[in-house]
Formats: sequence, structure tokens, C-alpha cells
Amino acid sequence: MGIIATPIGYLLSFIYKLVGNYGVSLILLTVIVKVALYPMYVKQIKSTASLGEMSERTKEIQQRYADDRVKMNEEMQKVYAEAGFNPMSGCLPMLIQFPIIMGLFTLLRNPIKYMPAGSEMIFANHESFLWIKDLAQPDMWILPLAAGISTFFAFSMNEAMMQQPGGQNKAMNMIMKYFFPVSILWLARSYPAGLAIYWAGGQFMQIFFNLRVNKIKEKMKEESDRKKLIEKAEKEIARKRRARMKGNYN
Repeated sequence: MGIIATPIGYLLSFIYKLVGNYGVSLILLTVIVKVALYPMYVKQIKSTASLGEMSERTKEIQQRYADDRVKMNEEMQKVYAEAGFNPMSGCLPMLIQFPIIMGLFTLLRNPIKYMPAGSEMIFANHESFLWIKDLAQPDMWILPLAAGISTFFAFSMNEAMMQQPGGQNKAMNMIMKYFFPVSILWLARSYPAGLAIYWAGGQFMQIFFNLRVNKIKEKMKEESDRKKLIEKAEKEIARKRRARMKGNYN
């Protein structure tokens, strides 16, 4: 993960020069990463919302081509293309965050190797921050609990916002909803406190983003309901027109 750790090291060193505090630098790094990923996250939510609107069409295709998987996939791809839905889009933010967290872990383990030569921050990871005496050492309770609890709420909100029709992956989501936060709590007690600050800060920002994006979803739903009402009205007008034309013809 050195290829990721090096640019993170340079960015963190630059932030440290500006603020002069290692803990604050980690928080600002978290903000930069989450803000950079925010457009992808919004796109992910919109993509999942569009999947809900496609549920009736996808169910019909699944029933019609139950014995022909190739044809089913072709038709499903057509529906996805029409709606601008990418099945892989939901994985992208997580795929990007994983190497970043691993790169940061690599950096914190060996800052001399990945920081710019002569950087003031090479030994800054041993600084204190708030109640933490040494950010290079694990914090036993407060940070791990903050990381675990924030992960639980962020994951729960994500699950509710990106729930797919038919309850796909419901069992897996239930396992992850409880197993993942507990795992994060345990890991935060085992690794440098700086890493826990980054993770907990990221999850609290995720909760904030979820609240903001939820308003976007509400607007999307209102727009979708409005379109459905218009389509229903147009169909009713067309039906009455056909009936009137048929009556005149008779």
C-alpha cells in the first residue's frame, strides 16, 4: 500500500504545516476525502432510487425469461441503460475508501518512509490530542466506542436509504449491520488512535451526508410521484379519446 501511503503522507504533511496539530490534521484529511467522495455517494443514492422505480419492469423480465438467463440479462441491461443505472456504482465509494484506509494505516506504522524528507510531521504521530496522550498508541475506550457507534448508525442509515426492492441481500445486511461495527470497535482498540480518529470522523461525516442526501431522495420521490400522476392523466385522456372516436365511428 506504499503507492497510496506516499500521496497521503504528502497531503497530511501539507495540512500539518498549516494547522500544526496532528489530530486536527487527521480530521481535516477526513473532511477532504469525504467531500471528494460526496458526488459519487449522491450518484450512488440516485442510482439506487432509480432501481426502485424499475422494480416492476425487472420483475416482469425475470418472470418472462426465467428459463433463459442470457436473454434475461440482456433485457435487464437495457432497462438499466434506459434509467441510467449502473449495478456497480454502489461499490465504488467503498472500493475507493478501502485503499485509503489501508494507505493511512501503512503511513502511521512507518511515517519516516512515506513522509516528505525533513517533514515536521515525521514524529508528530506521537503528539497528544484532547484526552489522548499519544496518537501512535491505541485509545482503549472512547475512540473505539465512537468509531463503533458511528459506524452502526451510518450503516443503518445507508441500508435504509439504499434498500433495494425485493429485499435482496437482507440477511447479509443484517449481519454486516451488527458485525461490522463490533469489528471496527475491536480494531480501533488494537491500532493507533490516529487511525480511529480518521475512521470515526469519516463515519460522523457520513451520518451528516446521509441526512443531507435524504432530502435529495425526498425531492426525487416527489418528482417521481408527479411524473406518475401526469402519465396516469395522459393515459386516461388517451383512453377517453379512443372511446370517443370509437363512439363516433359507430
